[in-house]
Formats: sequence, structure tokens, C-alpha cells
Amino acid sequence: MLTEPVTSLRFHRLLLTGAAGGLGRELRQRLKRYCDVLRLSDVAPLGEAAEGEELMSAPLQDKAAMQALLKDVDAVIHLGGVSTEQPWQPILEANIVGTYNLYEAARINGVKRVLFASSNHVCGFYKQSEVIGTDAPARPDGLYGLSKAFGEDVARLYHDRFGIETACVRIGSSFPEPRDRRMLASWMSYDDLERLVMAVLTTPVLGYSVIYGISDNKTRWYDNSGAAHVGYRPQDSSEPWRAALEAKQPKLDLNDPAVIYQGGAFVRTGPFDNNA
Repeated sequence: MLTEPVTSLRFHRLLLTGAAGGLGRELRQRLKRYCDVLRLSDVAPLGEAAEGEELMSAPLQDKAAMQALLKDVDAVIHLGGVSTEQPWQPILEANIVGTYNLYEAARINGVKRVLFASSNHVCGFYKQSEVIGTDAPARPDGLYGLSKAFGEDVARLYHDRFGIETACVRIGSSFPEPRDRRMLASWMSYDDLERLVMAVLTTPVLGYSVIYGISDNKTRWYDNSGAAHVGYRPQDSSEPWRAALEAKQPKLDLNDPAVIYQGGAFVRTGPFDNNA
């Protein structure tokens, strides 16, 4: 964990949704030093509230609960929702209806800045031989990626019509360390995650922005130059793990869609089942 905060700015109340998830648990510990009150939400158990924390369970598909959740918050870090490839119904409820409810609640409560946790799976059907920028059209690799592309469009609409600033962060692979050779390009450290979140929350003018959530990796599929105004400067890299990962996977099947496309295994996850 970073020893010093990455900004001197301080908020009164921040909202973190999806606080019981993997990245939510990590940010729960890191965001406290940037605000007086950290409001945490998830449908999964959150344990006991620590000093300076507020716990509020609010299903994303519950419109009234979401409007109450966003009351009196300065900004939102929205990690909530389905985060893997799933049947359509849970994705519809959490990521489609839920994202709309979140932005409506932001509009009603006058919340003007949101970090929307999008995903690299919004553009998973670009090839690993390509480098794409922040203006790359969506090419989702499944229903999950499709729902995140919808969320990016909702964020754009609410910026254009109501002035709500959003960074759509196309998160790569954020773990303590990269797990395979694909993650040499997609990995983001937890420290860089913190740096990115705070850059989004504190940049003077955010507007509507798309930015890739990655560290300063040598292998690159993503070009963040179009989001330079956000001020995110990653400090970590997947390179220290390269030798071990290459030894673990010395050969790759170049006919495997998971090797061809940036979305990895998500490009062959399925099948879609609207009745599931």
C-alpha cells in the first residue's frame, strides 16, 4: 500500500459501490485517508463499520434504494454489479437497470462526478496484435462486455444532458501480481489502481473520459494518451514477473481465440442463454 496519499485534496463523503468485491475490499482500506466519511455499499456482507465508514445495502436494481444511497455524497466510485460473464438476467438487473438507476440517483442528488468501472471486455474482440486508444469503438466479447459498453453510453448521455462528469475506466487485470502472459499487457497493480481513482476524483476538469486501467507495462495493447488530462501516471509494471510467466507458458496456441483476442478466455465463454 502507498505510504503517502497521492493528493492533498480531501472529500467529505465518498461512495464506494461493490465494496465487498475484490477491488472493493482493497479500495475500502485505501480511500479512508481521502475523505471524512466513506460510504460502502454491496448486497454481499460488509462486516462491521470501522471508524469513518457508513454501511448501506442497496441493490442496484432498486431505484429508491439507489436514490437514498447517493444522497449527500461528493463523488461515486462505482464498482458494483456483475463482474464476470453470466446469463443475461443478472447482467440485465445489475449492469443495465442498475447503471441507469445509479445515474438517475446522481442526477436527482446533484452528484457531479462518477468513476464508472468499465472493463477491457468492452473491447475484447480487438486483437492482441493491435494497440487501441481511448476513442476505440466498442467491440465487446460477451454479455458482460456488452453491458459495460451500455454503461459507458449511459455515462456519456448523463454528461451531455446533465453535466455529470464520468471517467469510464476500462479496467484490465488488477491483482497483486499478473497471473499469465496475457496479463503482461492487461495488469494493473493495486497502488496504480489507487493512483488512477484519485486522479479521476481530483483532476480539475474530467468531462466524459475513457481511460484504460493498466500499469506502465512494457507489453501494450492500450494507449491512454487521449486521457492525458486525467493526470494518471502509473508507477508499476508487469515486467518483474515476465520471466516466471514465460517459463510457465513457454508456448502459446496462436489458433486459440483466447490468445488471438485481447479479451482472453472471455471471447469463448458461453453460450448465451436468455432463459438461464
